[in-house]
Amino acid sequence: MKATGIVRRIDDLGRVVIPKEIRRTMRIREGDPLEIYTAVDGEVIFKKYSPMGEMSEFAADYADVLYRAIGEPVLISDRDRIVAAAGLGKREIIEKRISPELENLMESRENYVKSADKKPLCPVADFDKCAAASYTILCNGDVSGAVILLQNRDDYTPSVSDIKLIEVASRFIGKQTES
Repeated sequence: MKATGIVRRIDDLGRVVIPKEIRRTMRIREGDPLEIYTAVDGEVIFKKYSPMGEMSEFAADYADVLYRAIGEPVLISDRDRIVAAAGLGKREIIEKRISPELENLMESRENYVKSADKKPLCPVADFDKCAAASYTILCNGDVSGAVILLQNRDDYTPSVSDIKLIEVASRFIGKQTES
């Protein structure tokens, strides 16, 4: 754990303000849920809560099934990081931060399908593969992540059924996250 040198007092209602610089760096937005952990030595630790993170094993299985059905790599992300991958080296991509482009797409609750008139969507910065399709995962009306179909070859264009599988996956994972 790294000390920031920032000290904040608790107000009379028990609240503490997390400084803007830390919120920006950690991508903590207004309304984001935080988990609170305590340690024996008096530490209180705040951690961003990710329902998708809790479902990473399920998400990995789902990504694997999609990869086997479509034959192209599949990623599943929460709002900040890749939580599951199939069809490529997991070590190279799991826990990588999503790109600002993907983050903006999810925040606007939009989906992406590759076409000649659209700019390529790279789901992770400094990663050599772009998305063929991306569908936002919604949980109780809130964005909780995305299901991303990567293109392994430049000439790959997702079929209607590939796109439908990604859409169904995003809706199903969103429903599973709710329960």
